[in-house]
Amino acid sequence: MVAEKFVVDLNKPLVFQVGYLGEAYEEWVHQPIMSKESPRFFHSSFLEFFTRTVWWVVPIVWVPVASYFIYNSFRLGLPIPQITLFVLLGIFVWTLVEYLLHRFLFHVQTKSYWGNTFHFLFHGCHHKHPMDSLRLVLPPTAAVLFASPFWPIVKHVCPPSIAPALYGGMLLGYMIYDCTHYYLHHGQPKSHVPRNLKMYHLSHHYRVASLGFGVTSPLWDKVFGTVPSPFKINAKR
Repeated sequence: MVAEKFVVDLNKPLVFQVGYLGEAYEEWVHQPIMSKESPRFFHSSFLEFFTRTVWWVVPIVWVPVASYFIYNSFRLGLPIPQITLFVLLGIFVWTLVEYLLHRFLFHVQTKSYWGNTFHFLFHGCHHKHPMDSLRLVLPPTAAVLFASPFWPIVKHVCPPSIAPALYGGMLLGYMIYDCTHYYLHHGQPKSHVPRNLKMYHLSHHYRVASLGFGVTSPLWDKVFGTVPSPFKINAKR
């Protein structure tokens, strides 16, 4: 006797259901629901509160934090031209981190109960409900978990006066990424570059989720060969 496949009840809190999908989770999570309604994740209102974040919280939280790190480089005697250079380098480094996280962590394939559950929480929910405006940017608590491990790495590889400026630039890069991500879903760009970037990102959601991992830029997709095929054709013109 073949067991009946598990069916997620969209009218009930989702997080502790999706694990039961097993191997079917990968297909289910990439069948987007276009409603702008924000589905409930948890029975607990306390936990539910921490899953929703308005986009403007990102600059409010991270601009002061990034500024603090950048100021520390100034306090340690790094000249302003060099501070500017390393902040810009940090923003550039972030674009690579963004790509690697999106490709290898956010799109890891899972089939276990807890693997599906955690994947849905940090990225799967966005693919299932791509127009949920309250779950488009990372809540500050989750962002801290992702950002914290990079600080000791930067401190280890950079001189003491340079490390804060570089890390501050990476935090600014993250802020630009999250705000850009929100805009690509809910903004209506008129000019050529942002309009193409929006089409590029929506291709990742609605055509082929295994390509097009760059959000702020397709640069690293071009470097690593993960540009969706129509964009490869356009790039040759």
